[in-house]
Amino acid sequence: IMPGENMKTLKEILQKPGNKNCADCGAPDPDWGSYTLGVFICLKCSGIHRNIPEVSKVKSVQMDDWDDTQVQFMDQNGNATARQTYEAHIPNYYYRPTYEDCQVLKEQWIRDKYERKLFSIAEPPLPFIDGLKEGMLWKRGRDNGQFLARRFVLSERDGTLSYFTKLDAKEPKAVIKVDTINAAFQPSKIGNPNGLQLTYLKDFITRNIFIFHENGKEIVNWFNAIRATQFHYLQVAFPGKSNAELKTKLTRSFLKEGYMEKTGPRQTEGFKKRWFTLDHRRLMYFKDPLDAFAKGEVFLGSKDQGYRVNRGLPSGTQGNFTWKHGITIKTPIRNFLFTCETEREQQEWFDAFSNVLQQPMTPQEFTISLQCVCVWGGGKTNLLRRIPGK
Repeated sequence: IMPGENMKTLKEILQKPGNKNCADCGAPDPDWGSYTLGVFICLKCSGIHRNIPEVSKVKSVQMDDWDDTQVQFMDQNGNATARQTYEAHIPNYYYRPTYEDCQVLKEQWIRDKYERKLFSIAEPPLPFIDGLKEGMLWKRGRDNGQFLARRFVLSERDGTLSYFTKLDAKEPKAVIKVDTINAAFQPSKIGNPNGLQLTYLKDFITRNIFIFHENGKEIVNWFNAIRATQFHYLQVAFPGKSNAELKTKLTRSFLKEGYMEKTGPRQTEGFKKRWFTLDHRRLMYFKDPLDAFAKGEVFLGSKDQGYRVNRGLPSGTQGNFTWKHGITIKTPIRNFLFTCETEREQQEWFDAFSNVLQQPMTPQEFTISLQCVCVWGGGKTNLLRRIPGK
């Protein structure tokens, strides 16, 4: 048990500005500390710090003994002071993970800060050389579901990400414009701790690619290289925008994913279980979470344009449904009916939809809403024209 005076002092230090949240992921009420770096961190981040003992040594604020020298060091430093040193020069494109992000992102962020000290120097090295990054990544086959090694090439000059089916292939299998790419880590969905999902538009059709690399540092470098290429593109395309504005247009995590049941436009068919992904104003559904293409897609506008979300299903709904917790989305064209397995899932989807509908639309989104109020089914989706069907 820690001597009473040291424990009291540590608790007082924890109340200083910056120390009330984890220095690395921002989680509230950190109860661990690195007495070699002088930062307070959460339990999960402390586990990462333990893996770099030559840089960081940690103790529990609640359970471990702290000597006078260690307490004094924490008092002289703290999270705010450490941030001035270890986060002095973070590139605009670099993704800073939160406590909600996956392990590989947080680990590489912590290693980049304290072990590699990337952000302590004025010009941190880019995750690719001379605007070009290439290497082998494991990619899931669209039809067979097997992960096979593919050569990927990211070009800042061309603003593209390409991949080749063979190492010596001269022509790429696909060339993807970086301004259409979203990249999101999906370890659980992909079944690999370094799993990364790339989503992009091809001929206005949403396409998913699932990749991973055995090395956590390498896959996070690819992730940040994509963001760096996007940032460069945006700087050229929008010279009047500030860096802060451009950062909001880089990769983003999906707002919500999971299974719901859905029915068709007549709302008399049986409800079918599908995997749903909410990506800001685009609600997509898939037969399987790892499908390459969405089976359908709905544009979600704002309340000002007549979009609504309600708990429950309209009275008299005839389609057979297994799950009892309904949600109805009302659009200017038609209603969409879903059911959730649990009340908690219903509440989470309702909150996610409500948050989207509350936000005013940008001019670009308003244009899309006029071109395509909704898209649903037809095997493939097209954001810019209506497709008949479910």
